[in-house]
Order: sequence, then structure tokens, then C-alpha cells
Amino acid sequence: MQAVVGSARTCEKCFEGMQVVDIKVHMRRKRVTCLWAVLAAVFMVSAAEPVLATPVSDLERQKQEMEQKKKEADARKREEQQRYDNASGKVNSIQSEVDQVAEEIEEVDAALVETLASVELIEEDIAKKKDQIEETTREYEEAQAVEQAQYESMKLRIKFMYEKGDTNYLQLLLESQNFSDMVNKAEYVESLYEYDRKLLEEYKIARETVAALKQKLEDEMAELEAQEHELMEEKASLEAILEEKQRTYDNYEVQLAQAKQEAAIYKANIKKQNDEIRRIEAEVAKKQSEIDTAKRLEEEAKKAQELALQNEASQNSGSSSSTSSSSQGSSSSSKSYASASSYSGTGGKGQQIANYACQFIGNPYVSGGTSLTQGADCSGFVWRVYSDFGYSVPRTSYSLRSAGTGVSYSEAQPGDIVCYAGHVGIYIGNGQIVHASTPRSGIKITHATYKEILSVRRIA
Repeated sequence: MQAVVGSARTCEKCFEGMQVVDIKVHMRRKRVTCLWAVLAAVFMVSAAEPVLATPVSDLERQKQEMEQKKKEADARKREEQQRYDNASGKVNSIQSEVDQVAEEIEEVDAALVETLASVELIEEDIAKKKDQIEETTREYEEAQAVEQAQYESMKLRIKFMYEKGDTNYLQLLLESQNFSDMVNKAEYVESLYEYDRKLLEEYKIARETVAALKQKLEDEMAELEAQEHELMEEKASLEAILEEKQRTYDNYEVQLAQAKQEAAIYKANIKKQNDEIRRIEAEVAKKQSEIDTAKRLEEEAKKAQELALQNEASQNSGSSSSTSSSSQGSSSSSKSYASASSYSGTGGKGQQIANYACQFIGNPYVSGGTSLTQGADCSGFVWRVYSDFGYSVPRTSYSLRSAGTGVSYSEAQPGDIVCYAGHVGIYIGNGQIVHASTPRSGIKITHATYKEILSVRRIA
């Protein structure tokens, strides 16, 4: 580099006060033969861009290392995503278990409440039944006492009658005033006996009825007590089940909290890996820009050397050769473009489209334009590139969002259309797009994630 600058100083007098275009004109007029002076002019033309001292091979090696880091970061992200998916699945599974146990707790709790209510009702029935049994017992004892008293009275009257014998009975009849009186007295005695017997039978029936009622109440009491016992056992069983379900529920709650914490950690790691991937992609894009700049500078230096050799040859060949050389220099300044069909052997159709689009980098942005050379806007650029390959796509960036088939950005391939809010570009691989950017920058290469991606559409 120092040799170039040193040699260029030999022509300082010629170049002093000239603009870049003046230098080129001066070189053509004066037939400058100094190779280093020509190279100095080339470097002055490129003064707006930094000259990279790093060889292209080193830059490409650095880019490959960055791409390898990106692959490793992608692999780590996939691992974290798998862990996050597993943790999310675990969270869903535990949540399902929690919900199920909660439902079971509600069912057991409802059954326990119902059992407790039944126990209370049984206890109330038992209390009422006890009162009924006590009342019936008193009635039974009273009936039994009346029966016994009537029985004793009847026995005394019968005993008295039979102890007096038939004489008294006959005397009673003879003392009658007349036959009618006698019959009445006999009937009275018979009625008295029949009355006592009937009364005794009634009290006996009453006693037996009360005894049967008491027995029935005692049987019902025994049945109620048996039901109470069973309900108390059911209550104890339900309480044990409820306690076990609650322990299970609490354990699941702890597991659920742990699983959610793990999922949150994995999610944070995924975000961290995404940030790392974007950083590496930005570095790769920057390195690619450096490689492109280095290649362009090498090409310009090579062309400058060829131009210097032509000028040197023209000096030796005379004025006619000089005219020819000037004509060649003029024609070399115009840029030619390869047709879309000439890219048919360069990979798949998408790669062909991406390669074809890249040759128009540096051409102007023109609002509403569709010319790849004279100027196009973002959708006009995409529309023209695809049209040259025989594809019919929408003309506006909004309509392009629904063209072709949608794919995720992680699956993007060269030739896919990357859609943004009010903007589109063509994906060329390595996380980059070629697009008609702005009136200031024209058609250029940009990192694909320089702003939020709405969709990626595959046409070819």
C-alpha cells in the first residue's frame, strides 16, 4: 500500500486540484504510462469506501466460522425448545391431574356433606324415637296396671260369688218378689259377670296393642341406630379419602409450580438463543458486506491494472491505437446484465431467482417503477424479477403477502419472498434479502430480520 502511495506522489503535480472525473480525463489526454498513478486514481475513486487489508479468503473463513457458530446456536435453541416443549407438556399433564383431583375432592366433599346431613337427620329421628318409646312405655305400664287391677277386682267378685255357693245364689232368686224380679236378678248376675269378663278382655287387648307398638318402636330404634353406625363409618371413610386427596392435590400443586418454573427458564433460554442467533446473523451479514466490498475493490484494482496496460500499449501503437483504447475505455464503463435464462444451471429455481436479482444491486429505487436497471420500488422489483422467470405474482406488497405458499422464516430458502409491513424483498440465503430499499440506498442487500417479518411466501 505504501508503494502505491509513493508512486502516486510522482504524479501529484498532474492530479493537484482535480476532481475524480478530471483525473480520468487527464489520464486519457496525457496517455499516462505510470501504472501506479493509474492505481492511485482508482483508490481515489474508491476513497468513499474503506480499503480492507484483510484478504477475501480470511474474510470468508471468518464468515464460515460465524455461520458455524450460528448452526451451534440453532442446535442449542432446538434443544432448549425441546426442553420447553417437554416442560410445557409436563405442566399440562400435571394441570390435568390437579383439575381431576380437584373434581374428586369436590365429589368427596359433597358426599361427606350429604353424609353429615344424613347423620344429623338420623340423630334427630333417634331422639324422637326415644321420646316415643318412653311415652309408649309409660302407656304400656299404665295399661298393664289397669288390667291387673281389673283382673284382681274380677277375681274377688267371682271368688265371693262362688264362695257363697248355690244356696246364696238360690236365696237371691227366692227372695225375688215375683218371677219377673227373679229373672231380673239372675240376668243382673249374669251381666255383671259378662261385664267383668269383657272389660278384662279389653284391657288385655289394650295391653297387647301397646306392647306391639313398643316392640315396633324398639325395632325402628334399632334400625336407626344401625343406620347411624353405618353413616358414621362412611363419614370416617370419606374424611380419610378427603385427607388423602388433599395431600395429593397439594403435592401436584408443588409439582406444577416446579414445572412452570422450569418452563419459564427454558423460555428465557430460548429468547437468549434467539438474541444470540440474531447477533450472529448480523455479524454474518456484516462480514458478507466486507467480503463483497473486498471483492469489488480487487475487481476495480484488476480493471485499473488492465486499463493501465492498455494505456501503455496505446502509447506505443500511436494515435490510432490511442483512439481505439479510448473507445474501449468508454465501452467498459457501461454495465451489462445476464438474462434470466442464463441462470438455468445455477441450482434450483429459487436460487436462480436470487442470483439473477443480485446482479441489479446498486441500481436506483424509483417509486412505482418496475425496471431492474432504470429503477423500481420494492414490489416492482420483485414483480419484475419473477416475471423474467415466467411467474405471475401480484404487483403490490400487500397482495404479495398471500401469494404462493406460506412458510416459516426458519424454513426460508433462496428465492422466497419476505413480506414486511408495506415492504417486500427476495431472500438470498444466510439470513439476507435483496430488495429495492429506499430512494437513497436503491437496490441492496439487507439482513432479513432488520424489521419484523409478517410472512414468507414461496412461489418457485
